[in-house]
Amino acid sequence: MRCPNCNSLDTQVKDSRPAEDSAVIRRRRVCVACNFRFTTFERVQLRELTVIKRNGRRVPFDRDKLVRSLSISLRKRPVDPERVETMVSAIVRELESGGEAEISSETIGEIVMEHLRGLDDVAYVRFASVYRNFREAKDFEAVLGELHDDERPVVVRK
Repeated sequence: MRCPNCNSLDTQVKDSRPAEDSAVIRRRRVCVACNFRFTTFERVQLRELTVIKRNGRRVPFDRDKLVRSLSISLRKRPVDPERVETMVSAIVRELESGGEAEISSETIGEIVMEHLRGLDDVAYVRFASVYRNFREAKDFEAVLGELHDDERPVVVRK
């Protein structure tokens, strides 16, 4: 592992422990050259995924890009970071286990929206507004109508 401080390849693992319900290994490392300490995470990757963008371009799937776009949608929302990380892991697992090495950006967007819908309504609307390229207020009204239609009244029985 290359040191992020001095770019030396001579680093040592000082501590390893499972994280995220044992789906990830967290490693504390130290650079032998400059004594810089840093953390890395190791996760299982079932297959290399390629994203087919709307313009036809193909790019490698980037988990960090997914996390960044979700963090924008979830900015200033009362959502626990662990729930977000669990959701990201579930989305990536769903994509990797889908059987296809190439996935359209539309498919990824729909899966993300499905997961966001169950996590936070405001984040869902924010993500949908960018993903579906909202141009007018009625676009927001349509999505809010979808959310409102999905809410079923709670029936209390005695």
